Amino acid sequence: MSLFNVFNVSGSALNAETVRLNTTASNMANAESVNGDPSKVYRARQPVFQTMMDDSDLDSDGEDSSAGVRVLGVVESTTPPIERYEPNNPQANKDGYIYMSNVNSIEEMTNMISANRAFATNIDAINTARDLLLKTISMGH
Repeated sequence: MSLFNVFNVSGSALNAETVRLNTTASNMANAESVNGDPSKVYRARQPVFQTMMDDSDLDSDGEDSSAGVRVLGVVESTTPPIERYEPNNPQANKDGYIYMSNVNSIEEMTNMISANRAFATNIDAINTARDLLLKTISMGH
């Protein structure tokens, strides 16, 4: 893998982790949402990633020499919302039930920490590649 490919690989990972952080922020912002209709209450969302391999850039062994990350999309959780009997709640349905979001705040905080660390690791990889390239260039002078 060329040292320049590190920028592409880490850049794609940074984009993917940005989507992950934004999705997590949206989930946390809607964690306490309530609705009288279970089909309308906010449901947790998670991004789906896929490894990208660049087949056009093969090394001498015929192996893929670069990769990256692509966001395939964001999927909505199929976990049912939390049902609670609160007849005095203005959002309650005709039977007195409200439905709360299925967002698990602990899972979302874990996702946020993991995404933050992955983001920092990719920044470190970019900085290391940059430093190596600068040292290589300076050897010629």
